[in-house]
Amino acid sequence: MSREESVKLYNTYARKLYNISFRILHDSGEAEEVMQDTILKFLTSNLKPLTEIQTRAWLTKTCIRKSIDALRKNKREQLFLEEYGMEEASEYFAPVNQEEAGGHTDLEGRAGVERILNAISELPDSSQLVLNLVLLEGLDYEEVAEYTGAREATVRVQYSRARARLAEILKPPEILKSP
Repeated sequence: MSREESVKLYNTYARKLYNISFRILHDSGEAEEVMQDTILKFLTSNLKPLTEIQTRAWLTKTCIRKSIDALRKNKREQLFLEEYGMEEASEYFAPVNQEEAGGHTDLEGRAGVERILNAISELPDSSQLVLNLVLLEGLDYEEVAEYTGAREATVRVQYSRARARLAEILKPPEILKSP
C-alpha cells in the first residue's frame, strides 16, 4: 500500500475507530493507542484486497477486540495493584474526566451526559459494549454479533436487558409523600 493510500485510510477511519475504542475504554490515551494499533495491524497484514465494506468491518471488529483486550488488561493490573495494597491504584486507573470526554460547554447538558455516562459505567462490561455499539455507533444486532463473536439473539437479549437496567438506574427517585 502506498503512502498516499495509507494516509487516506488513516484519515477515513481514525476518528471512528478512536470513538469505538474510547466508548469501551473510557480513556483517551488508550483509545488512541488502540486505534493506531488497529490501523497499523491492517497496514502490515498481508490481506487480500478488500472492498470498502470489508475494510470497515475488519477495522471495526479488530478495534473492538483490541479495546476489550486492553480493558481486561487494565482490570487485571488494577486487581493486582489493589491486592498488594497499593492505594494509588485507584488514582492511576481512574476514569477519564467526563468533561474532557464529552466536550460540552452547557452545564445542564454536561450534567445530563455525565449522569448517563456514569449510569452506563455501572452496567457490566458486556452490557456496556452492546449498548455503546448499538446506541452510540448505530450498528445493528447482526453487526454487533459479528464483531463480538456472540449470537445475534444473545446480543438482542443483552441490549434489551442493558437498556432496561439503564432506564432503572436513570429513573428519578420517588419523592416520599407525607400524609
